[in-house]
Formats: sequence, C-alpha cells, structure tokens
Amino acid sequence: MGALRLPSLTSIFTGSSLARSSLFPRCSSQLVFAKATEVAESKQKLPPVVQEQGGITPRSQDFNAWYLDVISMAELADYGPVRGTMVIRPYGYAIWEAIQDYLNIKFKETGHSNMYFPQFIPFSFIEKEASHVEGFSPELALVTVGGGKELEEKLVVRPTSETIVNHMFTQWIQSYRDLPLMINQWANVTRWEMRTKPFIRTLEFLWQEGHTAHATPEEAEKEAMQMIDVYTKFAYEQAAIPVIPGRKSRVETFAGADRTYTIEAMMGDRKALQAGTSHNLGQNFSRAFGTQFADENGQRQHVWQTSWAISTRFVGGIIMTHGDDAGLMLPPRLASVQVVIVPIWKKASEKNEVLDAALSVKDVLHSAGIKVKLDDSDQRTPGWKFNFWEMKGVPLRIEIGPRDVSSGSVVISRRDIPGKPGKVFGISMESSVLVPYIKEKLDEIQSSLLDKAIVFRDSNIVDVSSYDELKEAISQGKWARGPWVGSDEDELKVKEETGATIRCFPFDQPQGPKKCLMTGSPADEVAIFAKSY
Repeated sequence: MGALRLPSLTSIFTGSSLARSSLFPRCSSQLVFAKATEVAESKQKLPPVVQEQGGITPRSQDFNAWYLDVISMAELADYGPVRGTMVIRPYGYAIWEAIQDYLNIKFKETGHSNMYFPQFIPFSFIEKEASHVEGFSPELALVTVGGGKELEEKLVVRPTSETIVNHMFTQWIQSYRDLPLMINQWANVTRWEMRTKPFIRTLEFLWQEGHTAHATPEEAEKEAMQMIDVYTKFAYEQAAIPVIPGRKSRVETFAGADRTYTIEAMMGDRKALQAGTSHNLGQNFSRAFGTQFADENGQRQHVWQTSWAISTRFVGGIIMTHGDDAGLMLPPRLASVQVVIVPIWKKASEKNEVLDAALSVKDVLHSAGIKVKLDDSDQRTPGWKFNFWEMKGVPLRIEIGPRDVSSGSVVISRRDIPGKPGKVFGISMESSVLVPYIKEKLDEIQSSLLDKAIVFRDSNIVDVSSYDELKEAISQGKWARGPWVGSDEDELKVKEETGATIRCFPFDQPQGPKKCLMTGSPADEVAIFAKSY
C-alpha cells in the first residue's frame, strides 16, 4: 500500500553466509534473497542513552539527529542486526498498540473482519497485474531456496497483499450474495530500501491492510472514501495531527489502483509525511485474477475492489509532529503512561509516608481509568526522573513530597508547557478533586497539541499562482498550494527541479476561477507540493 518508489538493491545474501548467521541457529531452511541486505556492522547504533541530564541534539540544529536521539533515549526502538531493520522496544510498541486498539474498533464498526494471509506469495501472482509488478519489482525480497533445495517457483516476501487476497477472493466469491466481502489483516511487510530511517522507512515494518470486494463501482468508491475518513478522524482526534486528506496525482497513485486517497501530515521540519492511504482498485486486480461473481441476473461480473493501510510510520509522524528539544511529547489518547508520579524525600524518615501517599494517588487514578505509573525507584534523583519522563513524553507529572503529604495535596506539571508556567501547586489528593482535574488537563493537552500543530501547518503553507512562486516557497522549506492541470511530465519537472512532489489534491478546495500555475490553462483544483519523507 502507498505509492512508494524504492531504489533497487545491490547486495545478495548467499545461502552459506546465512547459514553461518547466529540469528538462525535452529533454522533448517535457507532463505536466499535476490534483492538482499548485509549484516549491519556492530558500530552502527542509535545514539546511546545519555545517563546524565540533557544530551538530545536540538531540533533546530539537526532535525535528523534530534529524531534519532529521541528514538534512542525515549527507548522507542533500536537498529536490528540486519541493516535497514529495527527492533521496536516496548515503549514504542505501546504506541502502535494504542493505534491498533482504536482502529480495530473502527474497522469492526464499519463491517470489516480481521484475518491473516501468508507472507510468502508466488512470484507469478505479482506478475499478473502489469502496473503492480512494475511498481514493486525494485523493492521485492525473493526466496529462491527452501529446505536446502532450489524452489520450483521463487516466492515474494509480502510487500503488500492485493495479489494473494485476490487469489483467495476468487475462491470465496461466487455470487452477489457473497458481496461485499470486507477484511483486514495486521501483518508485517518487507520492502527493500537502502536509505532507511527508523519508523519512517525500514526494510520490514508493521501495518494493517484492509481489502474489500464490491458489486458496483459506486460501492467501492464509497468504501475507499469511508476509510480515508476513518484515518483522518484518527489523526485529528487521537494523534492530534492535522492531516490534509486528498487525492494523489496519477504519478503518485498506488501501482494497480485507479485512484489513491491519502492523508498528508506536516512534520516539524516541514517535510510531508504520507501517513495513510486508501486505494480504489477498480477492476484491475479482479480482471487479472478472474475474481468474478454472478449478479442478480445470472451474468458474470468482475468485482470492484479497495485496499487501505496505516503503518508504524505513523509512530514516526507522532514523534516529528509533537516532539521538542526535551524529547518526545505524546498525545494523551495514545500515551501508554498518561501520568507519572514522582515521590520526593530527603530523609529516610520521610520515605514511607511519601510512598504511601504516592501509592494511594496511583490507586485512585488507576481506578478512574487513567494510565498512571509510580516511579518509586531510589537509584535516581527526582530531578533526573523529571527529565527522563519529560523526554519520554508523558503528558502529566505529579510530584509528592513531605509538605504535600502534610497538606493533602500534590504538584502537577504539564509536559506541553515547560517550566513554571506549566506547574500547578496545591491540587487536593481527594479523588473527587484530583480525578476530574487530571482528566480535564489531559483533554486540554490533547487539544493544545492539535491546535499548535494546526497553527504550525497553516503558517507554513503558501498559496502560489506561478511556477516561480512555487519554487520560491519550496526553497524556503514550505508547502506550496496552487492551481494545477499540468501533465505527468510537468509534475516530474517540478520534482527534478525543486525536489517537491504533489502530495495531494485536497478534498477541501477553494471556490472561484483558477489558472494552472505551470501552464496558465483553466484549472478546477489546487494541488499541494512539498518535499517529503
């Protein structure tokens, strides 16, 4: 899924070198990749966790270094032993689980069922749809040996599942009574890329991919639009990311689709991130695979299809949208820890009463459905803990010391408002006061993150009416929005000369007459151009 265009590979994994790898000590099968990788050198590491306070590269100084620092120090992920792969650590995976939890409910509410397809796909399946094989061939990983023997047909390690889904749909769909057929799977995907970035672009990543079959083109179009709307609402309401939904250009359309819809997000460095896609596949795959049904008149018809996906790339989007020089900043609705409690004591005689009060506050919040953690370790100072949990992006921090115990109150600090302005003293420990206060502040933080991201996005989109204005906007690192009816060749010219691509034709279009910024011809739509990940 997604209109990715990845470069070819150059290295090849041999069977003998793989057999020597300690990663597969009990594996009797040999996987030989025609488009393969190399084991990363031991020196390739994400920046080490700094044990003392500080250590994160400022965003304004080096955005990429800042991003890698945050991933490392917030314990989100690390590089895997094979170059281009990553190990998602528990704190990072918890964000993905929160995404899954929300989307699973929405998928089932809209009539979809979860299932699973094999990750090995016959290469002949990929070849059946011409534009599909052309679009994906540079990034395929191929298995040619299994059980020590050459395979009769090479297998593709799943880059996406339209082909194998259609193979099975052909067996399951016979009549209009079998339609619509709407399924989703949560799976891993392999797309080979030499230039990788944790969460944003890796050789293997996690995603959900939905696949549906319908009796009419209208039903398929309605489904494709419905799912991009689900993604849009998720981005705004859960991730606090103000994406721009729209239609991809022909050049950027998914290989094998009639139309691709997308949600485009502006990252903190003002690059665009394609955060989710929904494809109207028309009858392209059903014709290639002979996926037909008997309509109400007994006539054989090819089904109309869609596919749609969001991946762990969204985790990277959350980091790059909300993070600051102190580290990660998580929207409360996706945070695995919404509140951290840090007890403070100096004398041994104070420890027990402070810890008892902290544990009581934890129990109150937990009973109210708030995700809370008590950091009662005594190996680190309170100041170190403050910085550590700020760096991990926890929305709220509660501080409890001996004076707070005596007064029956706590100190509460907001992650999104640094320093004293974000700190409030004297909030009662009583559950009738504390619980509604915490819930209100979590809602405020959620809204504040979205509002801040909207202001940032809108202040960095420039309306342009000529190609020179577009080039100027892109050179300043901004997004350019202007009327467009240019050809595919014109679009490629923009990419070659500016590095920007058409991110989408937004659904929200301005009214009134327009002229194409490139050709001067009448234009019905504006397009958004930007450099992207």
